[in-house]
Amino acid sequence: MLLTANKNLNIGNMSIENIIAEAVSGAVTALYGLECQPSSVVPQPTRKEFEGNLTVVVFPWVKAARKAPEQVAREIGDYLVANEPAVKAYNVVKGFLNIVIEPTYWNKVLERIAGTENYGSRTATESDPLVMVEYSSPNTNKPLHLGHLRNILLGYSLSQILKACGNRVVKTNIVNDRGIHICKSMLAWQKWHNGETPESTGIKGDHLIGDCYVDFDKHYKAEVKELMAKGMTQEEAEAASPLMLEAREMLRRWEQKDPEVRKLWETMNRWVYDGFDQTYARMGVDFDKIYYESDTYLEGKEKVLEGLENGVLYRKDDGSVWADLTPDGLDHKLLLRSDGTSVYMTQDIGTAKLRFRDYPIDKMIYVVGNEQNYHFQVLSLLLDRLGFKWGKDLVHFSYGMVELPEGKMKSREGTVVDADDLMAEMVSGAREVAEAAGKTDGLDDAQKAEIAEIVGMGALKYFLLKVDPRKNMTFNPKESIDFNGNTGPFIQYTYARIRSVLRRAAEQGLNIEDYGDVVPNEKEISLIQRLASYPSVVQEAGRSYSPALIANYIYDLAKEYNQFYHDCPLLREENVAVRSLRLQLSGVTAEVIASGMALLGIKVPERM
Repeated sequence: MLLTANKNLNIGNMSIENIIAEAVSGAVTALYGLECQPSSVVPQPTRKEFEGNLTVVVFPWVKAARKAPEQVAREIGDYLVANEPAVKAYNVVKGFLNIVIEPTYWNKVLERIAGTENYGSRTATESDPLVMVEYSSPNTNKPLHLGHLRNILLGYSLSQILKACGNRVVKTNIVNDRGIHICKSMLAWQKWHNGETPESTGIKGDHLIGDCYVDFDKHYKAEVKELMAKGMTQEEAEAASPLMLEAREMLRRWEQKDPEVRKLWETMNRWVYDGFDQTYARMGVDFDKIYYESDTYLEGKEKVLEGLENGVLYRKDDGSVWADLTPDGLDHKLLLRSDGTSVYMTQDIGTAKLRFRDYPIDKMIYVVGNEQNYHFQVLSLLLDRLGFKWGKDLVHFSYGMVELPEGKMKSREGTVVDADDLMAEMVSGAREVAEAAGKTDGLDDAQKAEIAEIVGMGALKYFLLKVDPRKNMTFNPKESIDFNGNTGPFIQYTYARIRSVLRRAAEQGLNIEDYGDVVPNEKEISLIQRLASYPSVVQEAGRSYSPALIANYIYDLAKEYNQFYHDCPLLREENVAVRSLRLQLSGVTAEVIASGMALLGIKVPERM
């Protein structure tokens, strides 16, 4: 290992990774005459079993240098020690160059982080890409459920992350407010609910309509069973069901704009929207623009007919309109039925038309479950053919399904886990756990209720977001509220602990900024280095569309801080400079925790 004396350090606004990448790039050019772009050098944190802070792999330059990997690493290391003030020493393990950063350099890194407004985020300008993110996409025949929660939380978090990466973002929602499923609820309300309203029953509007939908299905199944007992096949019985025939007749009347049907439709949908708004508000999510399928399906038909005129689509003898996707390795796709009615794909095309009219979209991201992978593969091809510049590059943010330990949910059977009920259960559970653990001792009822809301919702959101979104998952409410382990409450408690320390420091009038050239210890350096990686984690989460990267980074940060808190005295530290460094480090850690949790849509409590 080679050592040098302290050098004059000036880091400006560059990250340590960028500084080392540039220094290694200069070394390769100076030593071997090779053109080496800094972007091609990717320093990684050194593995725990080796000494060092950052590691660079030298194998890409071994062949051109005509030397053994170990020699190339040593030569580059010597160059860095002699020419880069941030590098104190190095060691070599085969073709891996482990770099030791000058310890007092980390003080400068901490100062830069503390002095950077909105650290980890970049504010978009008018020239930055405009990204539209669609999430939620509910039907107006039932309340939001656990599956919707994962969709909505992923969509909202992804929107926040993309903003932090410097994109202009439009959060959008498409409400499925028309179709046979809506008519089923309407018909059930007419038959069995005796003029009930949310006001008369005290039932939230979306829940009332969901009850109607379940009632329709129960009566429909009874009819089918009765018809089958009379000798019909199941298919014949389903087709002959008087209830289903009535529902289809109601849909026909809706499409013909029958005043009576349309008035009932508008009234019941308004009940549902009021219910949705309450649920969204408690979840802490919002939208910049909401579209309605009842507006978009006709736009889709118009765009399809335009594609037919342009020869992009074709019509069969029965009058139906299709797209031939066999050149792209797919099949033929129906877009308009022979009677002129649209399919879901047509409606998505209509929604795209309206969105493109309203916004100069550069990228469109659909947050939809993985059971719709084929649908969006087809939609991408069709939008491109129909002239939408972002069509070919649309992103289907395909996520896995979420279940409870008991198994799958079914809307029609009324076995779904209602979002409102689950949120209430989480908040109630959080209060019980927090009080049992003594986390809310000394607080009044209002403060306890506020903390329970923050912790309960944080537990729910974090548990759903910490898993790779592409994977199916099981949500365990009890496990999610644990104050230990990889949970929201553990991170929230860490934040509250730091804020408590900082309040006591302020009460004592302690300085948290003047730590000069004090040499940080190993625990402090490790924590600073983790904080320094936050912006790159945010960027990677944006590139890979993965809120889970943020969630697990914040958990690792909280875990590392707690180890630091355990090993390094804060208010009891007698060395003023060391104490200031540790308090500053604590404050920055709290800010990054709050920032990362905000990207997940999670609040953090000041007291706990």
